[in-house]
Amino acid sequence: MTTQSHAFAKRLRNARVSWLKHAIGRTSMLKSLLITVLLSLPFGLAAQSTKTVPTAGAPAPQVVLTTSQGDITLELYPDKAPKSVANFLQYVHDGFYDGTVLHRAIPGYLVQGGLYTRDLQPRRTRSAVPSEADNGLSNLRGTVAVARGADPNSGTAQFFINLVDNRRLDFVGNQSGLTWGYTVFGKITKGMDVVDKIAALPTHALGPFVGDVPDPLVVITHAGVVGESPPAEAGSAPATAASTLKTKPAKKAAASTSKTHKGL
Repeated sequence: MTTQSHAFAKRLRNARVSWLKHAIGRTSMLKSLLITVLLSLPFGLAAQSTKTVPTAGAPAPQVVLTTSQGDITLELYPDKAPKSVANFLQYVHDGFYDGTVLHRAIPGYLVQGGLYTRDLQPRRTRSAVPSEADNGLSNLRGTVAVARGADPNSGTAQFFINLVDNRRLDFVGNQSGLTWGYTVFGKITKGMDVVDKIAALPTHALGPFVGDVPDPLVVITHAGVVGESPPAEAGSAPATAASTLKTKPAKKAAASTSKTHKGL
């Protein structure tokens, strides 16, 4: 091999070595960049998740009962009584409570309503909701609970407001309807003075009831969820609700209500 060939071969080797070093350098730089990206990716995702997921739970739903004696605001407990709250809200959305009365008031005990019209005729209801009385909530003053008959799982549309701490209405055990207690699913946050005023009204026997009916009748003119728009035709809501409900004969509803009063 000539001197010129040796020189050319040497230059070729040097060029290959230089290219190899350059390639290794670029590879190391790319690896470093890739590692940096991979290390920073979880933190970026975490930061994004923090922005999209609210730090606090959704506010509890509130319902305003507009009555002939004043407004009553209820805060509901969907975390503690999901089935009872969903049942109550469905009746509200259907306009079921509009035009019903608070037909029972006993000072030092409770105010009850949610089923009877101004003529004290029971409205047809949906299927009963299972009892959730074992949710740890107590029937304290200002709480709202599901009214029912002797069967713990017979509650439908009726509810009652505790005027005092009625701990004897709390869940004790599942041995019988007496020990099951009554499901608390909300509380009064505003308008307890209105409830007390209703409880202080004179009462008398009227319609199917032998007593405890407020005089004058206390009418729920409207029930609505706070923050939701009212229906386009509020006046037709009760009729629409009645037509979409899973119904029972009116006689059975009246009999069930009688049992409900015995239970309480």
